[in-house]
Amino acid sequence: MRISKIKAAIILLVLLSTNRFAFASSQQKGKESVKIETIDYYSLISKADLVYNIPPKRAQDGQPVGNGRMGSLVWTNPQALEFQINRIDVFSINADTRTFDGTPRDYCGGSAMIDIDFQSNEAVFTDDKFNQHLSCYDGTVETAGKGIKTKTFVWNDEDVMAVKVIDSRIFQTPAVVNLHALRALIVQRGKHKAISKMEIVGDKIVLTQEFTENQYFCKSAVAISIPDNKTRAWISKDTELKLSTITGIRNYTVLISSAATFDRNTDVVAQTINQLDHAKSKGYDKMLASNKEWWHSFWKQSYIQLHSPDGEADYVSKNYAYYLYLMGSASRGDYMVKFNGMLWNTDGDTRAWGGSYWGANQSCLYNALLTANKFELINPMFKTYTRMYDACALSARQQWGSKGIYIAETIGFSGDPAMPDSIASEMRELLLVNKPWSQRSQAYNDYAGGRNRWLSRWNNGIGKEAFGPVTHIFSRGAKLAYSYWMNYEFTQDKVWLEKSAYPMVKGIAEFYRNFPNLKKAADGKYHLYHVNDNEPIWDGHNTVEEISSMMGILPVAIKASEILNVDADLRPLWKELLQNLSPLPMSSEFPELKGKPVTFVKSLLPVQEGGEASALPDLNTMPIWCFDLATLESKDREMMKIANNTFDGYFPNGIDERTIAGTLTMLPIVGAMLGRSDAVKYLIPNQMKALTKPVFENRMDCMEGVQAMTAERLGRSSEALQNALCQSIPSKPGEPTIIRIFPAWPKEWDAEFKLLCRGNFLVSAAFKEGEINYVGLKSQSGSECRIRNPWGDKSIDIYLDAKKLQTVGGNLITFKTKLNGQYLLVRKGFTIL
Repeated sequence: MRISKIKAAIILLVLLSTNRFAFASSQQKGKESVKIETIDYYSLISKADLVYNIPPKRAQDGQPVGNGRMGSLVWTNPQALEFQINRIDVFSINADTRTFDGTPRDYCGGSAMIDIDFQSNEAVFTDDKFNQHLSCYDGTVETAGKGIKTKTFVWNDEDVMAVKVIDSRIFQTPAVVNLHALRALIVQRGKHKAISKMEIVGDKIVLTQEFTENQYFCKSAVAISIPDNKTRAWISKDTELKLSTITGIRNYTVLISSAATFDRNTDVVAQTINQLDHAKSKGYDKMLASNKEWWHSFWKQSYIQLHSPDGEADYVSKNYAYYLYLMGSASRGDYMVKFNGMLWNTDGDTRAWGGSYWGANQSCLYNALLTANKFELINPMFKTYTRMYDACALSARQQWGSKGIYIAETIGFSGDPAMPDSIASEMRELLLVNKPWSQRSQAYNDYAGGRNRWLSRWNNGIGKEAFGPVTHIFSRGAKLAYSYWMNYEFTQDKVWLEKSAYPMVKGIAEFYRNFPNLKKAADGKYHLYHVNDNEPIWDGHNTVEEISSMMGILPVAIKASEILNVDADLRPLWKELLQNLSPLPMSSEFPELKGKPVTFVKSLLPVQEGGEASALPDLNTMPIWCFDLATLESKDREMMKIANNTFDGYFPNGIDERTIAGTLTMLPIVGAMLGRSDAVKYLIPNQMKALTKPVFENRMDCMEGVQAMTAERLGRSSEALQNALCQSIPSKPGEPTIIRIFPAWPKEWDAEFKLLCRGNFLVSAAFKEGEINYVGLKSQSGSECRIRNPWGDKSIDIYLDAKKLQTVGGNLITFKTKLNGQYLLVRKGFTIL
């Protein structure tokens, strides 16, 4: 029986406004119908929880808590609960250092080591009666041992960690909170100084760190109090402070606050003390309640729920939620969280790869956040690069003799510093291969000496002549600028486009257009010389990274300038470059590959270093798929044939449950973008599992090196998962986007999701027993909707705010939407239960 219009309206409005329901098709008295099912967010997200029944063997196995600005793993020793307070805005140096050339590695993040020692006569945290539980839904870590229970979280409103202690031991002993400096109080290396100070301020203990080198300054503070207990504080040694409870109080809270600044005039000690006072005034229960409210709202922004008989789909959805938990805990500040360590370091200053950002690695963490509807989490990335815009514009001129902006693949948190004009002039000649490397002046060598070799600008001992793994990579700027453009496409926010996205897009387009080694050759095409193909190819020609980047960024520069009605004089210049740009490098250019399926390759000849130019593109970057150049909506059939040949080339033996997908590889993403369900079924779970590498109990790993705790592989596989469920893609860059539902989905896996699409459509859908059940859309900007018919050419009914709007058919469904209109698409004639 069909439900009444009133009842249907109420149900549908609840469904679409809260997005807390999913549909499943069923049969009722011979009629096909759609049944409403409640989504239980607590049950869904709790599947991602960490539960330990024995103490973790290593600190790196600890459970993560954070508020996006400060955080720590929580781990134990037999007598104590342990933490290392880390921050996203603590850097020991900037890119102008002359002290850390990459051999002594620089350091960042770490602010204090802390343990809460319960001083029991017997071990508290042992295999017997131990339990530790991370609740992803609530953002808390509960730890229980013999007579001790704790609950830990980091307050969202201010940078304060709260640890609630319940002591039920028969023979209670005072707890002692130990605050440890990460190094000796005074450390000097060259002109770099790290000065720590321990002090007692009233009933609080405080540790400060101050880092200086020439004009650079960074300072942090960590303060601790136990507000609901009488305490005693003392200095036990020069690098350790103690704060002890008084016996008799069995329930109390330890508050740990932190702050950091780059301003010499900011009093971070006062800031941490004020935060502790605010937390005390708020009280533990209200702090916890506000945190839970934030996390519960966070989880309702989007979701993915999966199931399969073999449990693989369930495993994937669990790890997807966990990835979002990690990013929610680590990426809500003024700077990007770093790929190498995030907020989870446990061994003081030790951190492989130091304090610089590696663009390819950072992308693993951030590329999945737009579709997840997590703007608060991706904004730190935009803030970081926007803040360094002027520095990148100066680098474009000084380092490369170009215009626009140059964003290096590896770069410091504030960008590259200015250079003396004489040094910059010589650097340009060297890097553009206009001057032999062997003829460097002594002044240049003196200036370059001691510089950080891991930054793209410098090549001290890890490259060959002017070239090294990251020296001549320009595609990072293009990929970032395209992310800015994508943020506009997802939000339809023209203010963002004007103020934030367009300056980046224009800056990169102008950099390429004015790059001295972009030259029109005898064939009438623009060729790009003396560039890298990511890290593997040095001094290449028309590399796939850079040609893809120009093919992607130029059309959106043109489109954005048209939308904003600016820079009309630049549009014909960009169009001329785009129309006469060399094609992507292909295997057909190499005689030895004639007769084989044509694929994309890394570079044309000549190349200086890095293996065969004719090899397949770097599987960790796959630039063609970063710029909408080979989408399922592409009208270029030959392009798509080559794209599929390229993907197949990585798997000569096919794809199955044994196929390895490495930490950084984009192949699962590319497979999903090409509509390959085998890539989804096997590559996504295999990338999450890290088949050949060790993974910690908390599902993170240190595959980048010692103390480089990361979730890179979870971020990459999450992006692939999103593309398998839902794509909003143009036929080519800058063209209107079309939504595709379940474009690469294994028929054995059931799925329900709510994700954001370009055009600012919040899309939900369900796939059960091999069929798509429904599609729901909330039009958050009133854009025109273009969607591939989820049921092929079958007729579908479209409902608007619970009222049937129209019945349509055909492969492509296009309809105008109203702002905040709630739409439902079902097969024609289906009833709603």
